[in-house]
Amino acid sequence: MSPKPLILNLFEMNCVGHITHGLWRLPGNNRHRYTDLTYWTELARIAESGGFTAIFLADVVGAYDTYGGSAETALQEGLQIPNNDPMLVVPAMAAVTERLGFGITFSTSYEPPFAFARRMSTLDHLTRGRVGWNIVTSYLPNAARNFGLAEEIEHDHRYEIADEYLEVLYKLWEGSWEEDAVLRDAEAGIYADPAKVHRIDHVGENFSVAGPHLSEPSPQRTPTLILATASRRAPCAPGAMPSSSSPTARCSSARSRPCAPRPRRRAVIPRIRSSWSRPR
Repeated sequence: MSPKPLILNLFEMNCVGHITHGLWRLPGNNRHRYTDLTYWTELARIAESGGFTAIFLADVVGAYDTYGGSAETALQEGLQIPNNDPMLVVPAMAAVTERLGFGITFSTSYEPPFAFARRMSTLDHLTRGRVGWNIVTSYLPNAARNFGLAEEIEHDHRYEIADEYLEVLYKLWEGSWEEDAVLRDAEAGIYADPAKVHRIDHVGENFSVAGPHLSEPSPQRTPTLILATASRRAPCAPGAMPSSSSPTARCSSARSRPCAPRPRRRAVIPRIRSSWSRPR
């Protein structure tokens, strides 16, 4: 029996202080360089040469302002603030590596799915299929207030939103463009066959999205999905058997509708792509 491969992720965040607080104060540290693109390209090269599978990027869209009733302590000590967008450093890291994967944290609670679908497809193209999405629903009260809400969305309702969020994404990534929709026929002047690019016309409790998806199919279509949660309400929970109402089942259902006449066989539970494997 062959040994199981070791999956080794480097846990990072595009900020001055991630989960080991205060490192920015140590002599010779590099945390202040998080705003410098060369920090990320150096990190990616080191991680790949050291045999890491992927760089996993955490993120928050709010400040820690519960302690003391304000964000004063978090700001003073650099506790995940200031922070920058994790998605924007990935193309640079991908450009200087060949095998390294990239996991990006993004919340389903505050930004609509259509724009996010295009951003992830773009990253999947630019990384040549080496990008993954860490699905979260957010937990900071300040994050809710940053997006126009008076208070945090109730826990179970956040996951109901996440379920529909993934349903929309599956329709865009998997069902909107058929496998052979892109022709690139210069002689005939046809880049894509309009008959093979479809609207999704999704109308749900939380989202209404017409489509079609703006990006042509990327190497993975649906990026590698990552879950760092033990919540019973988590979408595509690792090890869970999909039910008829689960995102997995609904994705399969979306691919079987007229908008997806050529369904793709794709696992939508968390997985590690073989192309991210440790170099031999």
